[in-house]
Amino acid sequence: MSPRTPHHLVEGPATAPVVVLGPSLGTSTALWDAVAPELSVTHRVVRWDLPGHGGSPADLIGAGATVADLARLVLDLADTLGADRFSYAGVSLGGAVGLHLAVHHPQRVDRLAVLCSSAHFGGSAPWEDRAATVRREGLEKLAATADARWFTPGFTVPRLVADHRAADPEAYAACCDALAAFDLRDRLPDITAPTLLVAGREDPATPPAHLREIADAVPGAALTELPGASHLAPAEQPEAVLAVLRSHLAGTPARSGMAVRRQVLGDVHVDRAQARQTPLTARFQDFISRYAWGEVWTDPTLSRRERSLITLTALVAHGHHDELAMHLRAARRNGLTDDEIAAVLLQTAVYCGVPAANTAFAVAQRVLGEEDQADSRGQDRPRAAGPGA
Repeated sequence: MSPRTPHHLVEGPATAPVVVLGPSLGTSTALWDAVAPELSVTHRVVRWDLPGHGGSPADLIGAGATVADLARLVLDLADTLGADRFSYAGVSLGGAVGLHLAVHHPQRVDRLAVLCSSAHFGGSAPWEDRAATVRREGLEKLAATADARWFTPGFTVPRLVADHRAADPEAYAACCDALAAFDLRDRLPDITAPTLLVAGREDPATPPAHLREIADAVPGAALTELPGASHLAPAEQPEAVLAVLRSHLAGTPARSGMAVRRQVLGDVHVDRAQARQTPLTARFQDFISRYAWGEVWTDPTLSRRERSLITLTALVAHGHHDELAMHLRAARRNGLTDDEIAAVLLQTAVYCGVPAANTAFAVAQRVLGEEDQADSRGQDRPRAAGPGA
């Protein structure tokens, strides 16, 4: 007899790489409605419902269930679909399932993305209490507080709140049992799949520190924080989630691009640029990391010193003075001396015009003087960071 599988939706070409999208407790496949269709352009996207949620039978699990039981449902589903190996992205409880799969079934997981989740969920007591309450009273009162737990103030997705209210109480409580027993912190270093962590900066349930804990423990993991997102980031900030998932699933060099960006521009500058990222600029930030820093600046044909020489000249020519200030600092970091920088700017006087070079020298005098003063005081150099930095 074949195993019973959860309700699921499949989108995208049958021959494309498979990515499985996991849900948060109380939600359904609708959590991914604004993301899955776009991902299905390049992937075979499989969304699944937790037991008793959406279209999944409630009796797929019972009281005392574990995350391992839910992971087994995902493996059975993948087997049914003929997916021996797949990428996985999950939110909250769905993210915990992904962590379990990556630790205990590494041969099955190609790439892992864990969104608004944790390697532990605050101990067993809160979840045991919630399970007992739901078994006794049902889900109506809990669903009434869903917006506050899931979204930033003023935002809601009525379909997801309705799914929460309609979930089977016993299956929901069994999922609470799974969260109560889950703690994978000691196994995180065993994860070998390329791993992306995505945190909602406004998430009260699994705040960024929980994702940072995973990122610090999983070798080579990358962490992205999304401003304006709470616990259900794919529903609240789908464009930003889509951007980071596309990059991660495609294996593009966004992560190495970010590393180069930090090496050239410095951590202080990049951290400030990331902190100022908004949903409007998220895809552009991803583009910069992948294309400018991950492809152009990593090309070994030219050295970083040579790239700094070219970049300074181009910025003078086009009058991009804020970017010029940023790359004057980068030029020093890439090994250029002040004499070499002055020689570059003198060259621009001939080929870009004396007024352009005059302004460039004024910018350089100010910026390099500030650098020298900061060095003498042993301080960081706080400067403004634009969206393209």
